Amino acid sequence: MTEAYKPLAEYGLIGNLETCALVGMDGSIDWCPLPTLESSSLFAAILDSEAGGHFSITPTESYEASQRYAERTNVLRTTFETASGTVRVTDFMPLLVEDTTEEPEVRALYRQVTCTEGSVELDIEYAPRFEYARAETVLDSVSAGLFGDGENEKVFLSTPADLSFAIDTNDARATRTIEADDTEWFCLQYGMQAPTDSDGCEEMLERTIEFWRDWTHDCDGSQSDCPFGGYAHDFVVRAELVLKLLAYRDTGAIAAAPTTSLPEEIGGVRNWDYRYSWIRDGAFTVQALTNLGHTSEATAYLDRFLELSRASDPAEIKPMYALEHAALEEEELEHFEGYEESSPVRIGNGAFGQLQLDVYGELVLAIYQYAWSDQELSAEDWASVHRIVEFVCENWAETDAGIWEVRGEPSHVVHSKVMCWVAIDRALALAEEGDFDVPVERWKAIREEIRETTLERGFDESIGEQGSFTQTFAGDALDATGLLLPMSGFIEWDDPRTQGTIEAIRTHLTTEEGLVYRYRADDGLPGEEGAFLLCSFWLVDALALSGRLKEARKLFDSILEYASPLGLFSEEVDPETGRLLGNFPQAFSHIGLIDSALYLKEAEEGIDVQPFTPPDAE
Repeated sequence: MTEAYKPLAEYGLIGNLETCALVGMDGSIDWCPLPTLESSSLFAAILDSEAGGHFSITPTESYEASQRYAERTNVLRTTFETASGTVRVTDFMPLLVEDTTEEPEVRALYRQVTCTEGSVELDIEYAPRFEYARAETVLDSVSAGLFGDGENEKVFLSTPADLSFAIDTNDARATRTIEADDTEWFCLQYGMQAPTDSDGCEEMLERTIEFWRDWTHDCDGSQSDCPFGGYAHDFVVRAELVLKLLAYRDTGAIAAAPTTSLPEEIGGVRNWDYRYSWIRDGAFTVQALTNLGHTSEATAYLDRFLELSRASDPAEIKPMYALEHAALEEEELEHFEGYEESSPVRIGNGAFGQLQLDVYGELVLAIYQYAWSDQELSAEDWASVHRIVEFVCENWAETDAGIWEVRGEPSHVVHSKVMCWVAIDRALALAEEGDFDVPVERWKAIREEIRETTLERGFDESIGEQGSFTQTFAGDALDATGLLLPMSGFIEWDDPRTQGTIEAIRTHLTTEEGLVYRYRADDGLPGEEGAFLLCSFWLVDALALSGRLKEARKLFDSILEYASPLGLFSEEVDPETGRLLGNFPQAFSHIGLIDSALYLKEAEEGIDVQPFTPPDAE
C-alpha cells in the first residue's frame, strides 16, 4: 500500500503554538494531534493510510496542485488547477496578536475554499480517528456541521449550511461544486467555540496573517543591517517560522519535530517520536533565535533550562522532556502499519532513561550563554551549576549512549567527553565572573584530565594524513560530531587535528553531493539511515570557520537544493534519490540552516555572530 503515501516534500505545516497539522498537496490533512502536539492524533493517515484518519478537500477531476505560504506567515495555500476551473484551499490555525502566552482566544483549524476561476467539483472526506484510532469514533450530522464523539474527546466540524454528508459510521463524505468568486468555510472546533460565520472566519484569517507578519523579522533580504541579507534569506525566514510553530506556548519548550515515527529508512525500524524537547538543542537554538531578533523566545527557552537545572539531583536530569506533561514511556502502536509500511510506529521515546553525558555540558553552556548576556545568575542557579559540575567530575569517565542515543551497549563517546570538559570549563568562567566559591584547582585538574584522556584515546593518528578524532575510545569509526569539537573551544580551528578530522569526515562520511552521514558504524539496530541534514550544515560551519569560504558556500547552496517546495527540511535525506526521510519538518535541521547562514556571513563579511541578549539587557 506504499502508493497510498505521499512524499514528505508534498506536505506543508500549520499550527497555533499548541499543536500542528500536516496538509498534503492533495488537500488532505494527514496528521494532527489534538489538543496539543503531545496529545494523541485525530488524523494520522501519514502513519496508516486506511486506519489513521484524514480530512481532505480535493477536486473530483484530475488536477495539478501547488502549495505556498502567504508571505512571511504559516498560513498555507493549496491551489488546484483543473480543466473546468481553479480552486484554492487556505489552511490555518488562528493566532492573534492579542493572545497571551497562557490561553488563546480561539482554538480551531480553519479551511477556506475559494474558486478563483470557472467552477470545480470537490470531493470532501472527513474521517477523524480519536486516540491514534484506538477509540471508537462516532459521527453525527447536526445543524451546519458534523459532531464527532471519541469517548473522552469531542470535536465539531462546521460546514456550509446546505452541504449534505453521507455518513458511514465514522466516515463522512460529500461532493460540492463551487463557482468562480465563491468562498466557503470549514472550521474544526475543539475545546471551545470559534467564529464560523463568513465575516468571523475572514477576521480570523486576517488577524492570523497579522500575527505572523508582526512576529517574523522584517527584512527584504537586501538590507545591510540584516544578519541574513543575501544568505538564503527566504530559507531563513521559513526556518524561523518553523521554529515558532514548534515552540510550545505554555512552557517555551521547542519540539524536535511535530511528528512521530516517520522512518529514517523506508520499510525500516528506525522510527522515533520527536514530539519532545531535547536539552542538547539549547545553545544553537538560542543563537539562531537571538540573531533573528526573537529574544523573548530565547529567554523562555533558557528559563526552562534554568528550571531544569534546579533539579535536586543532577543524576535525575533527562536528555529530553515533555513539552508540558506528556508521558515519555515508549510504546508501539501495533495497529498502525507505518508510513509506507515502516513499522513499528512508536509513541513516547525510551531514550529519556539513557545516560547521555553530553547533556550536562549543553545545559551549563546554555546557562553560561544566559549569564554572558549580562543576566545575573542567582545563588540558586549557581548552586545548580555547582551540583551539575560535581556530578560531571564524578561521572565523566563512565560510558554513555551519547548524542545519537545509541540503543546498543554504552561506550566512551568522544563527543560526550568533550561536553563534560565544556561543563567544567564554562562553570569555571561563571565562577570567576560571579565571584562564586568553587574548588578551582580540583575542577581545573579534572578538566585537564578529560582533555588529555580524550586527546590520547579519542584521536587516531593513522586516519588520513593528519589523523582524526573518532566516535569512541574504541576503534577507528568516525562521527560527524567531530566537527563540533573546535566549536566548543576544546581545540582550535587551525589545529592540524581539527583539519584532519574535517578531511576524514569529508572522505569517509560525506557523499559526492556534500551530504554528511552522522556515522557509519554499527549501532545495534538493523537497517540503514539517510544522510543527516544537521551534520551537513555542521560541515558548512567547519569549513567557514576554518577560512575555507568557497567550499563552505558551495556546500551550503547544494544542501538548500534538498528543501521541499515550501522550503522545509526533514531530519535526513536519501543521498541516492534526494528524498526527505525522518520526522518532518525537523527543528534542528532548520536551526542548522540558520546558524550556517550566520557563520557564512561572519566569515565572508567580517561581522560578529551576536550572543544571546535578552530584551531587558542593557
